[in-house]
Amino acid sequence: MKAQGWENNRIGYRLYLDWRNAIDIFGKKTSENILPKVGQDGFDSYHEMSDWGADILKAGKGIGIGSIDRYLNNEKLHFREVDSTIATVANKAKESTVKVNYYGWKTASDKIDFVSELTIKPDQLYTQHTIKASQAIKGICTGIVKQKTAELLKKESKNKKWAYLATYGEQSLVPDKLGMAIFYEISTIENIADTDLDYLLVFKPTTKAVTFYLLGAWEQEVNGIKTKEEFAQYLDKQLEVLNKKGKM
Repeated sequence: MKAQGWENNRIGYRLYLDWRNAIDIFGKKTSENILPKVGQDGFDSYHEMSDWGADILKAGKGIGIGSIDRYLNNEKLHFREVDSTIATVANKAKESTVKVNYYGWKTASDKIDFVSELTIKPDQLYTQHTIKASQAIKGICTGIVKQKTAELLKKESKNKKWAYLATYGEQSLVPDKLGMAIFYEISTIENIADTDLDYLLVFKPTTKAVTFYLLGAWEQEVNGIKTKEEFAQYLDKQLEVLNKKGKM
């Protein structure tokens, strides 16, 4: 299974470049880079807790956190048919970016090219995700995998331009407390779908670039967020930044 990972001193993420196209979360108990060493023994030992932490999110058939899918007629269509997928990585002093080009992504009667750009900065939990489709098609979506043990949190910014969709609870594989959130521009969203597997944010059809932010907050991170109240305070603070600046 091909995958592409990115991380900073606080958290790691990995995008599985298979039919699911899901992003999962690597909880870190260290500020060291751990992803290059993970999974080198040929099996899924990274799901078991190590000194560095673990892969803490079970995406299953769900969307994971903040990855892309297509949702039409109450069905996720996934990335089952793609002519080619090319991932590139760019590391700078203040940020790292993973860029994924999907060529010839076929769903329903549409065949498009699609670009995903995921950027992480030091000291932050969030990843900025910018997406762009070659054709304006309905149903392109992102979201958060649904866990029975988590509570849904939602809020809009004061200027009504940004909002977050989040979950919090004992929803890691450990199991222990994990918060997940997506910050999105309200004008880019057509609807929010509450499905069996996921909470989905469905984008309006466009060929313009759209930017949103995804994040995980794990209680075992160094000085980690340990309660729903702390998580909500953190989310509200980030929402305030978006309200003032229009970006994080």
